[in-house]
Amino acid sequence: MSCVRLRGILVDMRPMQENIKVLYFANKCLEPYVEIITGKDAVKCRRSVCSSEEGNRSEDEEPEDLLPVLRNHSQLLNDHHIESLANHMPARTQGYPWNLVYSTAIHGTSLKTLYRQMAHIDSPVLLVIKDMEKKVFGAFSSHPFRVSDCCYGTGETFVYSLDPAFKAYRWSGENSYFIWGHMDSLQIGGGGGLFGLWLDADLYHGASYSCHTFNNQPLSTQQDFIVQDLEVWTVQ
Repeated sequence: MSCVRLRGILVDMRPMQENIKVLYFANKCLEPYVEIITGKDAVKCRRSVCSSEEGNRSEDEEPEDLLPVLRNHSQLLNDHHIESLANHMPARTQGYPWNLVYSTAIHGTSLKTLYRQMAHIDSPVLLVIKDMEKKVFGAFSSHPFRVSDCCYGTGETFVYSLDPAFKAYRWSGENSYFIWGHMDSLQIGGGGGLFGLWLDADLYHGASYSCHTFNNQPLSTQQDFIVQDLEVWTVQ
């Protein structure tokens, strides 16, 4: 029999059965401890905050489900859309539920109302648009939409289209024209006089062009489009 001393405690290290797995967690924990998990339960267990990173997980373990919880019903997003978007959002948004803060179906069509709904929000937001051609697209913004004297936001901001397949256009680094809110329009991305995504004061007319900020393709079916439905979600 062999023993090892762990923080002053003598621990018996006799051979164990093959279907027993011992995990030792010490990194960043207040106190080290040993957890014994049987073979069947090892596959089902979730990683603790002190466990190894993704690359050290056993091949038999299934990855954690990162699909966020929507606290409200969406008329525009299905599970496949949500999964695709969640996988491209910053790590700091993972694990948080999504809350519907604005919907044209609920709040009407007014950019002023959209700004008012976000007046007390300090978290990233997800803009989802469905045009009259039934195409769904939008933008993830590092900051909530508001009226501003100049452009704001960070390189976490991106624009995307969901149909026919998901495509995200991230910051190109060419400029920092992420978001610019006016009382009569909302602009996302820019450069060369063109916007990646533009909406008017009534949230009815919109436009999407290739812009330097994201080097994107037009997101909508037509570069100038009519909004059928629009939603904005907070993601923290």
